Amino acid sequence: MRPFRNRVITNMQRIRFGVVGLGRWGRVHADIYSSHPHSELAAVCDLDQQRAGEFAARYGLRKVYSDYNKMMRDPEIDAVAVVTPDFAHCGPIVAAARMGKHVLVEKPLATTLKDLEEISEAVGKAGISFMVDFHCRWYPPIVIARQSIDKGELGAIISAYLRLNDTIFVPTRMLPWAGKSSILWFLGSHAVDALRYMLSDEVERVYALSRSEVLTKRGLNVPDIYQAILEFSKGTIASLECNWIVPNTNPGYNDFKVNILGSKGMINMDLTHNQLIERYLEDRSDRPDCLEALTIHGKRIGFAYESIMDFIECVTQGKPVRATLEDGVRTSKVLLAMLKSAEEMQPVKLSQMG
Repeated sequence: MRPFRNRVITNMQRIRFGVVGLGRWGRVHADIYSSHPHSELAAVCDLDQQRAGEFAARYGLRKVYSDYNKMMRDPEIDAVAVVTPDFAHCGPIVAAARMGKHVLVEKPLATTLKDLEEISEAVGKAGISFMVDFHCRWYPPIVIARQSIDKGELGAIISAYLRLNDTIFVPTRMLPWAGKSSILWFLGSHAVDALRYMLSDEVERVYALSRSEVLTKRGLNVPDIYQAILEFSKGTIASLECNWIVPNTNPGYNDFKVNILGSKGMINMDLTHNQLIERYLEDRSDRPDCLEALTIHGKRIGFAYESIMDFIECVTQGKPVRATLEDGVRTSKVLLAMLKSAEEMQPVKLSQMG
């Protein structure tokens, strides 16, 4: 890539961010950019002008947009966070890249081959710092597993199992656009990238199945669940499950389990029931999150926030990002192969995905 075209950011300066997409996670980005010592929340953008105006008022901003193209032309914005729905990433990314803005995009990178190609071309020409927010790469148990595998402590990796599910609250109440997406795009992107990251390997072939029952009866024309076998290039066979119909009585939004089996050892993870703290009240019992996304002393703490803060530091210090454009492309192609396999009910090679 060519050197960055926009102004150089030094450690004595703050990088000025614009946020596109002001839903639940857009608020997270806004909070972090407005509080991190090396960043500044400079502008916000959302199709909902009222929501954008409320955001601007909350953070004392004078720059508020409902058209991301106009925001990208603002010379006082150095970087952009794209926090739009899964299927709406391409336009803002390409517009930002063409204007030389650094970009952090929420997963997945894109949901079509056409969008992946357009994004790759624009980012490749721009010479910008670009990262996909696969925040499992900052999750301590996932990182420890990667380190153990890299050291050879588990020997040759024979198999992996990963299930990452959501409660039914997510598609029916939290995401107004769930019917336009899929559990594979919403959570499967994290699941696939976590496997790729831990194994330091790439998927060569997938065989996936899906079932539709619960959500269709609620008016959402999307599958409830996908289960797949992923064959990796080094021989590892991985089983993956993603659904978003877990009962809302689950301790948290996610149901997350991992097993890695090697020729010399094994790793188990129960990332749902972290057991660090159990709370028993008159009307409920739960296990509060202590790792992912919490607030302590008014500051956002947790691995889901560390990825965003790490991107700020990568840009200001000129360091390589930890989840690259190529990571985003490869993960999206695995998911597209899984969707194709489930539709055709036969294995699909990644080489077929362009």
